[in-house]
Amino acid sequence: MERKYESVLGELASRSINFFISKSSKAKVLDVEDSLQRVLLRAQVIIDEATGRHITSQAVLQQLDMLRDAMYHGCYILDTFRCQSHDEHDANDQVVSHSFALSKVNSLKGFCSSSRNTHILEQLQDALDNLSYMILDVKELVVFLTSYPCLYRQPYSMHLLLHNCMFGRQMEAELVLNFLLQARPHGAEELEVLPIVGPGRVGKSTLVANVCKDERVRDQFSEILFLSDHDFRDEKLMHLWEGCAKKFQNCTAIKDVRVLVVVEVAGDFNEGEWKRLYSSSKQFLTSGSKIIITSRSKKITKVGTRSALMLKYLSDEAYWYFFKTLAFGSTDPMMHPRMACLAMEIARVLQRPFVTGTITAGLMRDNFDTHFWCKLLAFLRGFVKWHVSRFGEDPSNCLNQNKPAHLRRMIRTSEAIMVYGWYECRSQEEVPKMRLQNLMYGRAKPSGRFETLAWSSPIPPYYSYIFACEIEDLKNTAVKRKRS
Repeated sequence: MERKYESVLGELASRSINFFISKSSKAKVLDVEDSLQRVLLRAQVIIDEATGRHITSQAVLQQLDMLRDAMYHGCYILDTFRCQSHDEHDANDQVVSHSFALSKVNSLKGFCSSSRNTHILEQLQDALDNLSYMILDVKELVVFLTSYPCLYRQPYSMHLLLHNCMFGRQMEAELVLNFLLQARPHGAEELEVLPIVGPGRVGKSTLVANVCKDERVRDQFSEILFLSDHDFRDEKLMHLWEGCAKKFQNCTAIKDVRVLVVVEVAGDFNEGEWKRLYSSSKQFLTSGSKIIITSRSKKITKVGTRSALMLKYLSDEAYWYFFKTLAFGSTDPMMHPRMACLAMEIARVLQRPFVTGTITAGLMRDNFDTHFWCKLLAFLRGFVKWHVSRFGEDPSNCLNQNKPAHLRRMIRTSEAIMVYGWYECRSQEEVPKMRLQNLMYGRAKPSGRFETLAWSSPIPPYYSYIFACEIEDLKNTAVKRKRS
């Protein structure tokens, strides 16, 4: 009896300790969560105020970029914590009746939960401290912005704003603008060249096209020429410069005819062809003209008169902010915690491509239903796992490198969409009426080889992405392989 009595007392003591630890840690976590939410709101106000300003100071731009990254990280940590809390709450609701025989297991779970809460508290606290310090660092910038009219954006229009603007490239755009608008050093004879380097589909063409749309750039340059590496031929260059010379002769009202040349190198960089282009540019272009060259190859960094601008893919935190805003639209994600967790898992499965993320987020916004989002998440997980196991590579990597890929269909599970390749076309050109989302998530079933519209960009350079496809029956393919 004494041993049983001591064991019961020990069990009660351990439960009491775990109860008070969990309660105190939970209270601290909730306090930090509330503080982080307020600091995130303040950071969002500062960034919204600064987004519409024409800032030329490189130091201020770097501060804003660091503050923006800290805000994305804080949102990511906060949403991850809320999803974990929501999952734990669902698990506790499902398991409501345990006997006293499982008391030791439950006490161990209590200790594990308290250590996990401590880890979550540390992550939330680090995000809160980092963002708070960032806001203190930009206090001079906040004072500077108060002298301008307040820029107020309604929350319901934020998804429309992100859908119709270049996301995550504010600092890079200002750097290119400063290069184009900066006066040329007195007595300098060489043409100024800015190289922009980055992997495929990172947004090099989009960045340059949006900067060239700026009215100040239009006022600075009387002509903007877009060239590709196919225009490096001598005969093409002669025709090009002769046509430009005739245009410039007719521009008698303009005293200084300045030209901006944008060169996009799609393949490998040829230094010999570049030298011919550059020498002919010096011969035909007037003083004050400038060149921007974009490529995946880092070889172009050698030809720049300015330090090269290196573009990278969005971070996980920035991509989640972008994807969540588009997926929920005018709806507050905090009102739908279960759907917020599903959206975060879908964003992780997609692995940060802009085109696929925009298509999927639009599909989710049009089908705002928990059951559909659960079905979509299960489909995407199974599809990616199937593609990796069968072809040894993620489908987004294949599409990004313009290699053949297989896309599964959510309704017709026995069929796949064989994508042989894709290309870009301008918005004014004729595009296919059939859309990729109708193939993957609808009941459309074309025959033979066909082209489908994957996505049309609403921002410059207004590209439409066309896939060359064919429907493949997985059952017949499996039978043929087995026979062979």
